Amino acid sequence: MGIISNRVERSEIKPGDHIYTYRAIFAYSHHGIFVGGSKVVHFTPERQNDSNSCPESSLISFDEISDLSSSCPTYPDCGFRQPNSGVVLTCLDCFLRNGALYCFDYGVSPSVFIAKVRGGTCTTAPSDPPDSVIHRAMYLLQNGFGNYDVFQNNCEDFTLYCKTGLLTVDRLGVGRSGQASSVIGAPLAALLSSPLKLLIPSPVGVATVTAGMYCMSRYATDIGVRTDVIKVAVEDLAVNLGWAGSYEEVAEENEASDTTDCQDVNHK
Repeated sequence: MGIISNRVERSEIKPGDHIYTYRAIFAYSHHGIFVGGSKVVHFTPERQNDSNSCPESSLISFDEISDLSSSCPTYPDCGFRQPNSGVVLTCLDCFLRNGALYCFDYGVSPSVFIAKVRGGTCTTAPSDPPDSVIHRAMYLLQNGFGNYDVFQNNCEDFTLYCKTGLLTVDRLGVGRSGQASSVIGAPLAALLSSPLKLLIPSPVGVATVTAGMYCMSRYATDIGVRTDVIKVAVEDLAVNLGWAGSYEEVAEENEASDTTDCQDVNHK
């Protein structure tokens, strides 16, 4: 992988790698954790219907809602997820959907990070060992990753957490996602550079200042340099973010519904 592109061949990826592919003609990217055996664990907006099949997706923010309308011809467990969860296990083919394969970089230097102008491709934060990464991904496949949010909790946030175990403390700001930071950073840089147009008459000068502010705003929100991130064990994630209650409530509702149905049958 180089400065220009993180594109890789399938033979180059290893279990525990953070991979991604572009959707909608490079409009956004979708991220996941390669867990081996041609399988990927990734995070999508929660769907309502439930069946085990291969995702066919529509564009929603940076991620995708799976309608799971067609079965995967190769892997019977492709599309597996728990009820009321957005974390899904699919095969690599269904994850890529004919797109190219890219591998996210970890532990890059600040100069390399800034050189990669597009967000969602690298971070200065180091990755944990592959075993820890896969453990987090598989645990979240069984227990969920909370509610999807385009700026706070998207597919890139999921993979960044699996790779590093880092969680953003400030839930009111932007999450860990470099893709979300880019969306916020671009208009912010343009806004901040606007007054400088009076001082810098050259369009080239204004463009240079805007680009510089954009890159610095991206760098400032990277999890490798932020001070509002903490290391959280995956087993404690639900408790820390208050997700446990929601899953317990769903389980209680399902149990109550089953009890009511049994009572109705007995009454009849």
